Amino acid sequence: MKRPYTIALLTGAGVAIAISTWLFLRQRGGVESQSACANATPSYWYDPMHATEHFDKPGKSPFMDMQLQPKCPAALVVTPGATAAPGSIEVNSRAVQNLGIRLSPVERGRFERGVDAVGLVGVDEHRIEAIQVREPGWVEQLQVRAVGDPVHRGQQLAGIYSPTLLATQQEFLIARDSNDPPLIDAARARLALFGLSTQQIAHIEHTGKSERRVTYYAPFDGFVMELGVRQGAAVEPGTTLLQLAHLDSVWVTAEVPETLSAWIKPGDSAEVQVPALPGMQFKGQVDYLYPELTQSTRSLKVRVVVSNPGLMLRPGMFASAHFRGATIENVLTVPSEAVIKTGTRSIVIVADDGTHFRPVAVRVGAEHGDRSEILDGLTLGQNVVASGQFLIDSEASLRGAFESLAGASGTTELIMKPEMMPLPADGRP
Repeated sequence: MKRPYTIALLTGAGVAIAISTWLFLRQRGGVESQSACANATPSYWYDPMHATEHFDKPGKSPFMDMQLQPKCPAALVVTPGATAAPGSIEVNSRAVQNLGIRLSPVERGRFERGVDAVGLVGVDEHRIEAIQVREPGWVEQLQVRAVGDPVHRGQQLAGIYSPTLLATQQEFLIARDSNDPPLIDAARARLALFGLSTQQIAHIEHTGKSERRVTYYAPFDGFVMELGVRQGAAVEPGTTLLQLAHLDSVWVTAEVPETLSAWIKPGDSAEVQVPALPGMQFKGQVDYLYPELTQSTRSLKVRVVVSNPGLMLRPGMFASAHFRGATIENVLTVPSEAVIKTGTRSIVIVADDGTHFRPVAVRVGAEHGDRSEILDGLTLGQNVVASGQFLIDSEASLRGAFESLAGASGTTELIMKPEMMPLPADGRP
């Protein structure tokens, strides 16, 4: 016959974790131990796992396989008296020294909002130029044959034979020989509309010979992003021969978390680093904030224009960017290490004096360097615990849990089904 089993559970969040901290504090001298009561008579003895049960003499706990601990008159205790704020913890001076508690004042000053983000290096689309033909013809010469090839300013890219353009050159030479200025200007303008440069037109006029092929030159140093034709191919007006990109400046598109996107605006400075070039920093400036968020990551794309000396930054590289937002004046700050973040709230331990401490919930703003902005919860001149605060917070939680247990009207029972219990050695329920 199956029987239900009843297990009494002690209520109180985090008691197990608090017990571990209690044992650590006892070794450090922060919580009472037998040696701490060498010069004083303990008030009673107790089992830390059953703190509501008191004993009048030392010995082994009847509940756990451990020694009872003495309750000393002076140790880490809750002090509800008039000299301490409600909920404060009193730590004797010896424990303060042993725990290495360090205080830091709440300060007011300037605070710079900084944002760190990651992104990718890309081509500066303002530095892309397409080379297109304006007359039908054939590609008779193609000096650049592959995407990614570098080009230099003034380099020959392609030579196009066009019967229409050849006839227009001959008309220009006839107009030149006629000494008719309006006719010469009209013929020169027509050649310019076909894409010939001023130097090319001047060369035709000076030599008096038409060019069979129109040669296209690179307007700047860069590389080939797109190759639209091959050797011998026929082309029509509007055909893109090549698309060139200049890399003297690049774009870094960074993904900024939605919660921090309001801190950044166009014109803010940025520092960029790439893993491929450790130790090097590149200066940039926020150029544009994209209008839509990336739904999958809940982030805003921010475009940063970065100078690229030596063409060391290459499109496709991973990059990290640090943005420096506007400086805020007259804000309260504390060391970032003083803030205990639990996931649902942030807490700091305030020192009322040298031996009395209490946890205070605060609202934390931005972080920069080793300081955190405090929006609510503290006032100027207060002292907060910057080292050892976790031990005090754990002790406060432990004391609060024990007090709640002591004041509870009864225990909470959990009825476990037989199938949830382990089977006996014989394998029968």
